[in-house]
Amino acid sequence: MPSYTQHPDGVFPSVCPLDCPDQCGLLVHKENGKIVKIEGDPHHPVTQGAICNKVRNMTARIYDTKRLKYPMKRVGPKGEGTFARISWEEAIHTITDRWKEMIRTHGPESILPYSFYGNMGNVGTEGMDRRFFNRLGASRLDRTICQSAGTEGYAYTMGGSFGTDPEDTIHTKLFIIWGCNTVSTNMHQVAIAEKARKNGAQVVVIDVHKNQTGRWADWFIPVFPGTDAALALGLMHILFAENLVDENFLQNYTIGHEELRQHVIQYDPVTVSSITGVPVGDIYKLARLYGTISPSLIRIGNGLQHHDNGGMCIRTLACLPALTGQWLVKGGGAIKGNSGYLAYNATALQRPDLLENKKTRLINMNQLGDALLGLESPVYSLYVYNSNPAVVAPDGNRVRQGLQREDLFTVVHDLFITETARYADLILPATSSFENTDFYTSYWHHYIQIQRPVIEPYEESKSNVDVFRLLADAMGFEEQAFRDTEEEMIRQALDNPRNPYLEGITYEALIEQQYVKAKVKPLFPGRLSTPSGKIELYSKSMERKGFPPLPTYTPLQEDGDYPLQFVCGPNHNFLNSTFSNNNRHVHLEKVPRLYIHTTDAEARGIKDGDTVRIWNSRGECELTASVGEQVLPGVVVSQGLWADMPGTKQLVNSLTPSRLADMGGGATFFSGRVNVAGK
Repeated sequence: MPSYTQHPDGVFPSVCPLDCPDQCGLLVHKENGKIVKIEGDPHHPVTQGAICNKVRNMTARIYDTKRLKYPMKRVGPKGEGTFARISWEEAIHTITDRWKEMIRTHGPESILPYSFYGNMGNVGTEGMDRRFFNRLGASRLDRTICQSAGTEGYAYTMGGSFGTDPEDTIHTKLFIIWGCNTVSTNMHQVAIAEKARKNGAQVVVIDVHKNQTGRWADWFIPVFPGTDAALALGLMHILFAENLVDENFLQNYTIGHEELRQHVIQYDPVTVSSITGVPVGDIYKLARLYGTISPSLIRIGNGLQHHDNGGMCIRTLACLPALTGQWLVKGGGAIKGNSGYLAYNATALQRPDLLENKKTRLINMNQLGDALLGLESPVYSLYVYNSNPAVVAPDGNRVRQGLQREDLFTVVHDLFITETARYADLILPATSSFENTDFYTSYWHHYIQIQRPVIEPYEESKSNVDVFRLLADAMGFEEQAFRDTEEEMIRQALDNPRNPYLEGITYEALIEQQYVKAKVKPLFPGRLSTPSGKIELYSKSMERKGFPPLPTYTPLQEDGDYPLQFVCGPNHNFLNSTFSNNNRHVHLEKVPRLYIHTTDAEARGIKDGDTVRIWNSRGECELTASVGEQVLPGVVVSQGLWADMPGTKQLVNSLTPSRLADMGGGATFFSGRVNVAGK
């Protein structure tokens, strides 16, 4: 692929690599071979030149003096972070020699990769790495930490990750932003909603915390964590009772509407109010708004699915647009995710055929602590890339206890010495996205984008693709799959006849245009990928798997005898743990806060600005209290995953449970309980 590295000066197109739905088009300014400025591409049809502070300040991250420059090996105790420089040759041979011995003595399943989407480039995230670990026969990682519960739940209703085209939401008249801190995590949906607002649109936000998005709304509705499905069912009760449903749509495009009509009788507003904390009058008001304003859109957030009942919650919300027939109205419907439109040939990219033992064990990434400490056949080596599990994984103290094992050979490939890297035996320096060749697919808008290298690799850093090629060669793997170039892998991925939306999106088209939109058409009239081809308000597939076939509210599981529900949401200037080690972003966020209701604070003698201790049976941390009415009584909320270095107690995931959600093996970050006291 032609790169831009040979041009020392100029402005070059690029794409934001962060795990964010917006996936902005960028323009990268270079002088003397170095990036000096990053701005938004004003010609991108969706992001239109607007970017967030995270990306605007990316240059400082790329050239941060703390960035890793060369491979290093541990020379001190695990967790201390003391390392010495070694060569790439020594690093590769150390890794492969250890792995060959482990495979001989313990089998290939003693090796576990751990990764997620710290960089959203598809080739670097699920290309050569998946090929390598498939061929190695390593334990498989179930990558379910983010959206798997909701994806499964939504698919039972809608057949896959298909929703409204964000560009059409300029026509929306009622936005219901449900469990999504859109201002901080989907800023271009806010920008589109603001344009719609000028034409009379209303914005309603439903959440557990009056964050920036809640303050931006025309109407903010606070709700108790994990009760959103009950609220949705209460809305359905009123929509049916007051004849605010679209009977023609229900007859033509759904199955199970009569069963649902009878089922939701039990979810009367008084009952729902007692569950959710939403006043009865507000439930009626919201239902009538939703039943009378068109087009209306529900933006379904990620946070809702991070509960014990998360999959069913998303499945339930996905039913609402069918009741009012909003899928037939431009700008109506729902957006949970739109990745189905851009589905590429993952089989060609990942090559699962290289895995000889199809029964190789699968380890859920949310239960890393258990995997490192409790398996009968232990994990003896962990290879971490595109992730920082010492901070992001649930039950963080147990994860760190596992990382502390002296018999665990850990390799971390990253840009910085992260909290996880401090436990590593070997650290490998990683390239940034601006040094790589890759392609990107948004899970919100409908554009595929290409990334050509803009700068040369930083010092001795290497991409994931390059490192796995080196490891494959040292392991003696001779398959052509490990010799494919990035360009060849992109071509293989884009060749997906099973997805008609990708028609015309080729490598050449991306090189010429930088971004290309999928050939998206309205879902209706049309046939969905559900077994019936319709929206399944009653799902026989769920029934066969032991789930209630109709949308149902199930209370959260017991989580110890602690009085407060704890939700650890995102903040504005970090993305998970990314940027938490960068001074500019830390300065913008100021301090890690715990939002607590005035009545709960007064009962504990806590004042605004006090340092407080938060604890449960899994661990404890210390944050700064923000006292007020941003949350309901009985609920506390933190924001962001702050760097948790020696001398601090900021690891909020030391408090979160590692049990799995009802569907998809998803995380239950927000279903934990805690107590709080002043220090």
